[in-house]
Amino acid sequence: MSNPDSNPPTTTSCPPPGSAAHAGHAPLCLSCGAPTTEPPLPPWSASSDSPPPAYRPIRMPAINAPTNTAAIVLSPVPQPLPVPPASPPFAFQVPAKRITSPDDIARFHASLHGRHFLGFVAALSSSVQGHKLSDPLPSPPSPAVSALLDLISALSAFVASTPPLPHNSRYGNPAFRLWHEKISESANQLIATIMATAGSPDLAGAEVELAPYLLDSFGNATRIDYGTGHETNFAAFLYCLARLGLITEPDYPAVVLRVFAAYLNLMRTLQNTYLLEPAGSHGVWGLDDYHFLPFIFGAAQLIDHKYMKPKSIHNPDILENFAKEYMYLACVAYVKKVKKGPFAEHSPMLDDISGVPHWKKVNSGLLKMYKAEVLEKVPIMQHFLFGSLIKWED
Repeated sequence: MSNPDSNPPTTTSCPPPGSAAHAGHAPLCLSCGAPTTEPPLPPWSASSDSPPPAYRPIRMPAINAPTNTAAIVLSPVPQPLPVPPASPPFAFQVPAKRITSPDDIARFHASLHGRHFLGFVAALSSSVQGHKLSDPLPSPPSPAVSALLDLISALSAFVASTPPLPHNSRYGNPAFRLWHEKISESANQLIATIMATAGSPDLAGAEVELAPYLLDSFGNATRIDYGTGHETNFAAFLYCLARLGLITEPDYPAVVLRVFAAYLNLMRTLQNTYLLEPAGSHGVWGLDDYHFLPFIFGAAQLIDHKYMKPKSIHNPDILENFAKEYMYLACVAYVKKVKKGPFAEHSPMLDDISGVPHWKKVNSGLLKMYKAEVLEKVPIMQHFLFGSLIKWED
C-alpha cells in the first residue's frame, strides 16, 4: 500500500526529439535519459558554497620517503672507473671510522678513493650486462675468486653447525653472535688463503687491514642486525682486493655472478636463520629491508633483454621461472615472499620502478640512488672504514 503522506517523485519534462535541447550538452532526464529543458547546475563558488572534500591519496606518503628525488634525477650517472693499484712496500694498518658529519661525506666523495670506489661498483655492474647467473664466465675464475668462493662456503658451513637458539622475539636470535665468533676466529686464516694466491711476500700481514672489512660485511653481532652499510663493507673488501691486484677487471663478471651471488645467498640464509633486524631500514620506501647492490647488478643483467621489462616483476610466472637467473627478480621474489599485502603498499618504490620503460634507465637510476641514499648518508657511512688501502684524505 502506498503511503499517502509520501511526496510524489519529481520529474523533468522531456522535449520532443527534434527540439534544440537535444543538441549540445543539456542535462539528461532521469526517466528516459533524453536531454531535458532544465537549466544546468551553476558552477561551484568558493564564496557561497562549502568547499569540496579534501583529497586523500590512496597511498599516503611515508614520513621517511626520499626528499631529494629531484636532486637524484638530475645528478650524473656514476661511470665505471679503474681501481688505482696499490704499490709495495705496503703499510697495512687496522682501519678506523672517520665520517661523522655531512662535511666528511663531501670530503670522502671528493677524494680519489671516494670517486673510484663508486666507479668500482659501476664497473662491476657494467661487467654483467646481459648475463644470466648460469652463463659461462668470459674467462675462468682466477685463484683469488676461487678462494673467495671457498671462504663463503666455509662461512655457510658455520651456519649449519650453529643452529638458532630458542627465542621469542621477532628479531635477533642470539645464536648469530656464536656464528659471528666463529668467523672472527677464522677470518685471518681465510684471508691468508686469498693472499696466498698472489704468491707475493709483500702481502704478508694484509689480514690486519682486511679482516675488519670482512667481519663487518655480515652484520653487527651486538645489535644482531644487517643493512646496506654492511653490504657496502663487503664491496669495500672486494675493492681492497682489487687494489692489491688480486681481483682484476677480467674477474669482474665472476665477482658479481659467482662471488656476490654466493654472498647474497649466505646473507639470505643468515637473515632467515637468525632473524637479523634490518639496520636503518627505510621501511616501505626502501628497495629491500637489507640490500641495495643486487638490485643494481640485477638490473644490469636484464639490460636489452628481448622479452622481460621492468613491469615483468608483476608476473608470478616470470618470477618463479627466472629468479634463479637474475638477481633483481630474485630480490623481488624474496620481498613478495616475506611481506604481506598488496605489493604497491609494502614496496611502493619497487612498484614505481616497474613503470620505467627499460632496464638501462633502471640501472642508471639505481646507481644514482645508491650514491645518494647509501654513500651520502651519515648514519650509514659513519661505520665505513679507512686504512692504507682506502685512505682518508684530510
